[in-house]
Amino acid sequence: MKKFSYTLFGFFGFLIVATFNISLGIVIYSFVEEKSDLFVGLLIFGLIVLSAALCSLIDYVRRKIMIERPLNEILYATKQMTKGNFKINLVPNHSYKYYDEYDYIKEDLNNMALELSKSEVLKNDFIANVSHEIKTPLSAIQNYVKILSNNDLDEETRSKYLVNLQKSCQKLNQLVMNILKLNKLENQNLNFQTTNFNLSELLTSQVLRYVELIEEKNIELICDIDEDIYINSEENHLEVIFNNLISNAIKFTSEGSIYISLKKNKEDYIITFKDTGCGMNEETGKHIFDKFYQGDTSHYKEGNGLGLALVKKVIDILGGSISVESELGVGTTFVVTIKEI
Repeated sequence: MKKFSYTLFGFFGFLIVATFNISLGIVIYSFVEEKSDLFVGLLIFGLIVLSAALCSLIDYVRRKIMIERPLNEILYATKQMTKGNFKINLVPNHSYKYYDEYDYIKEDLNNMALELSKSEVLKNDFIANVSHEIKTPLSAIQNYVKILSNNDLDEETRSKYLVNLQKSCQKLNQLVMNILKLNKLENQNLNFQTTNFNLSELLTSQVLRYVELIEEKNIELICDIDEDIYINSEENHLEVIFNNLISNAIKFTSEGSIYISLKKNKEDYIITFKDTGCGMNEETGKHIFDKFYQGDTSHYKEGNGLGLALVKKVIDILGGSISVESELGVGTTFVVTIKEI
């Protein structure tokens, strides 16, 4: 509609210029007594030249104002963005109701610069967090290796330090694996293989992996998993969800119980993970899916703050949802809803 209005404006503009020149020619012609063919020819030629010059002048001014100026602003903005400067704020030439293509491009560039600026901040934070998280187990490994190189250590102390060294290596390995998984998920590079499988058996097998740890902490395990629930989905992705939420419930529950259930409601598959652990306040709840965020620092050594970020990313990819309810000192409940793919 706007393109049509611009075309209509140009047509009437040209028509007005042509009419003005023709009218001017008629007026000049009427005041001349001797109207020879040469005079008429020169008059017509002069009017054509005048019309062309006037149209060219108008078009030049129009191009300068409506095309070259916004194009130069856009080119300058893109050059700045290629240099890493995302503080771009291009001002549209018209009010929103009368936006042209250049105004829309400016708005898009402003939005792009804003998103890139956010991405740059997140990237820098991510690098800083990764560096910090890797530095901690590496320092521990370095210290343990230095201590173990002492030949005067007795076997009991050496065994103790070897166990701690192994834990630090496992923590570092888990951190690197989680970073790689998260990177692949964010870049959509993981192989997505949908199959039909028994969701009940998958969840049960993941729970059984943690039975020994649950018994060690003297936690009561309550399972309400409906049998033989089949689903078309990505099995490996669901394992990531189950493993992280089960281990999370165990980690933050010192005593009490953990409740795990699986139900099917029409087309939805609902998995609940409920614990009577330490819980969390509202502020912590707002950030639990952020990378490297750990609200309860007392459990810092048991994780790296990437588990729930992985869970959220996987659920988003599968087209599901996750909700959390928690109360400090009472416990936490995660409810995962997934659909068939």
